[in-house]
Amino acid sequence: MENNTSLQQQLLEAGVHFGHLRKKWNPKMLPYIYAEKKGIHIIDLNKTVECLQETAAALKNIAKSGKKIMFVGTKKQAKEIVTECAQRVNMPYVTERWLGGMLTNFNTVRKSVKKMQSIEKMLSDGSFDSITKKERLQLSRDRDKMEKVLGGIAQLGRVPAALFIIDIGHEHIALAEAKRLGIMTFGMVDTNCDPNKVEFPVPANDDATKSIAIITNYITAAIAEGLAERQAEKSDESEEGDESSDASPKFSVDEEDGEGGKRGKSAPKRRVPAAGNGGRKPAQKK
Repeated sequence: MENNTSLQQQLLEAGVHFGHLRKKWNPKMLPYIYAEKKGIHIIDLNKTVECLQETAAALKNIAKSGKKIMFVGTKKQAKEIVTECAQRVNMPYVTERWLGGMLTNFNTVRKSVKKMQSIEKMLSDGSFDSITKKERLQLSRDRDKMEKVLGGIAQLGRVPAALFIIDIGHEHIALAEAKRLGIMTFGMVDTNCDPNKVEFPVPANDDATKSIAIITNYITAAIAEGLAERQAEKSDESEEGDESSDASPKFSVDEEDGEGGKRGKSAPKRRVPAAGNGGRKPAQKK
């Protein structure tokens, strides 16, 4: 209980409870609204703590199973926080611009990533020494442009298992693509959004930097915990594997098993037909 109180206190100090103006509200947010003050809706922090813990537990399990969680936050206030948190747990992230089809047309996006990586490689290993300075400059610019948009998903080999979105209204394209592919969605939901659009909504102020930071850091800590547990399980399994291989029994060949110690099934006895009369019983004399 103390934990919850201190978390609630931290959320309060970070201004997580400030919603939007009443005229901008979405009526579906009513269960998460505590009151209205000076025309601004105040979010119920009890609900925020509850939803945040549920979200963190679900994301921890996804991370523990070894799947990827993509962070999405292209708002000015969220960019730095999202980049830093995602890099901390080695997860993909999008902070510049959501390219249409980043998930639904994933193969094409992968091609662009590969192109970016090959330019990078060629520029670093001197393959482009023979081209002119102008061409090299152009390639460097292209690479930087791609790096800006695709850098966060460069290591993503397949579509992620979940999306964590900051401001689901602002990132509606990402949300629509995730829905289409059946990807699990988590998100910070302000009073002007529909919380039913994501499976795990966290009612919170998605405009203040402090609010975004406290929620994202809390979730990142849960993901890191899941990854640590996965690592611990892996090392336990490998230790068990070593022990079992040491204690494996040595099989001896049974002498009674006949040649080579192989137990072959005895061939079924064939019934030999009686001589004459095609194997039928002789007719009895009357």
